Amino acid sequence: MIARTILVASAAALAFGLAGCSDRDRVVAYKQGKYQGKTDSQPWSNAPYNGDKAKWEGDIRSRNLQQDESRRTGG
Repeated sequence: MIARTILVASAAALAFGLAGCSDRDRVVAYKQGKYQGKTDSQPWSNAPYNGDKAKWEGDIRSRNLQQDESRRTGG
């Protein structure tokens, strides 16, 4: 009885394991000329910039300078 239970449990585990490894085809139906995604806003239109594009560009420039390894190490 125990051997049969172990056999059934093993078969079920194998079946679930193989089912989890399968890959389904994902087909997206596109409508010609229609954008179906979320509309994007400008990055400077949100807080903390509230529409100030020049401030946003300045912050991006300073961020890029901080990411320059030669400037940070003094080399």
